[in-house]
Amino acid sequence: MTAIPAAEVTGLLVALIRNRCVNDGTPDSGHEHRSVETIESYLGRRGRRFEPHPGRQSVLYRIPGTCSDAPSLMLLGHTDVVPVTAAGWSVDPFEGLRSNGFVWGRGAVDMLNQTASMAAVFRRFLDGEVPPPTGDLLFLAVADEEAGGKLGAAYLADHHWDEVGCDYVLTEIGAPMLAGTAGPALPVTVAEKGPHWRTFRVRGIPGHGSQPYGTRNALVPLAEAITRLAEVPAPILISDEWRAFVAAWEPEPELAADLVDPERVDAAVDRIAESDPGFARWVHACTHLTISPNTLHAGVKANVVPDEAVAEIDVRMLPGQETADLLDHFRKVIGPDVEDLLEITEIESTLANGSPPEGPLWDAIGDSLAETAGHRRLLPTLIPVATDARFFRRRGTIAYGMAVFDDQVGFGDLLSMFHGHDERVSEASLGLTAAHLLATVRRFFELTSP
Repeated sequence: MTAIPAAEVTGLLVALIRNRCVNDGTPDSGHEHRSVETIESYLGRRGRRFEPHPGRQSVLYRIPGTCSDAPSLMLLGHTDVVPVTAAGWSVDPFEGLRSNGFVWGRGAVDMLNQTASMAAVFRRFLDGEVPPPTGDLLFLAVADEEAGGKLGAAYLADHHWDEVGCDYVLTEIGAPMLAGTAGPALPVTVAEKGPHWRTFRVRGIPGHGSQPYGTRNALVPLAEAITRLAEVPAPILISDEWRAFVAAWEPEPELAADLVDPERVDAAVDRIAESDPGFARWVHACTHLTISPNTLHAGVKANVVPDEAVAEIDVRMLPGQETADLLDHFRKVIGPDVEDLLEITEIESTLANGSPPEGPLWDAIGDSLAETAGHRRLLPTLIPVATDARFFRRRGTIAYGMAVFDDQVGFGDLLSMFHGHDERVSEASLGLTAAHLLATVRRFFELTSP
């Protein structure tokens, strides 16, 4: 069987990290064209480039299948990364340092590791090292995933579906094995919470800071709204997707019962946090509507009463929750005295979405895990973050996310690295992910061959 050297994937990952494709949410950031050039150099040929804004490039490759009736499969990665507070890192976040068997750097787990592995797998088909696929095999490396995809996957789905449309997608996120009473199992993302980002704005009347009487300070009511949202416990919802995850995971019986009981799940989260705070944070997010005020801007200087204050609120809704539920929560928590002063603008409003854990791609993932890990235990996993899969699922595409890791970093610790300090991935994990992806792709086309 064709092998993909971990060193090959490592080299590509290091190059992608060093490209510094930092997406701060503004159109002129990102510079993903750097990584498009890197990928094209690695694959040895130019792809189909898309550039809705200067420098914000995505690149698509397609290998036609040998049978027109066979379904298509896309490997979908992104090349942008979130900004870094370098002072919190123990290494240069953009050096791509290789140390003690790990690659360190921004994007090492979100998701340049998987993008590099996908490129390595696709290269085997592109160069003819493995038999050609029966259905079309696509590789798409997109820009702007970290800011909602408007210059990446969302743009492509809306304007170039004839080129990027496909039947199945493999993308992020991946996580290490999670041990239950039946043994370790591989988390496979099948559903994700819906992002409902909002901007809160308050307008006031300015004046000299030494004479506030008769002015209207825009910052004060906005701060009050944020405080009220932060102080009220988040609503709990135990979704069918979460129940399926717990049932497949099979933790010890008492914990399993607590995790699906709205009256006891918070206590279970607190117990988990004592030994694994990263995992506890994830469990909490998968069982609660989460509201996180993350930016606040007001005023021009210390002696001027601000006439405008703006906050950005990260909201994530669970399967089964609707926009009306969110607005009702805002109304109850913030209260009319402050809500009447707020201008609330919708940045994104996407309901939770998912794909059923069944069918040929699901079976291919399980068969390949049996080949590479010796068992086929899969965890159909709900994740609290949004991925580019949502733009494909809304058009009927089946989409999953997965990677394979060794046991040097645990489930909770790795999840804490997403958008955090000291992101790193073991070189062995890069090899494992590439091997499993290659086996999955080959098995998928075997299962779907007419």
